[in-house]
Amino acid sequence: MTYVIAEPCINVKDTACVDVCPVDCIHPTKNEAEEFERENKLYIDPDECIDCGACEPVCPVEAIFEEAAVPDKWKHFTQIDANWFKQRKG
Repeated sequence: MTYVIAEPCINVKDTACVDVCPVDCIHPTKNEAEEFERENKLYIDPDECIDCGACEPVCPVEAIFEEAAVPDKWKHFTQIDANWFKQRKG
């Protein structure tokens, strides 16, 4: 299981979640300046996420959900996050 960042993150990109992630699976970070500027949301790597849940309570726009709890209207964000990392890893 993994966590997913859904629609409320779009054009917000608050990085509180990045700061609390113990395995650095949320990207792009502000240190990845070019990608951070280009993307309109943050993404959680489903292969790296350890399902700790640390990111969920710190999200100011409540955009982070456990995969099984993603609202139906945002279920497609599970694949969006996964695809983003597949493309990145090439």
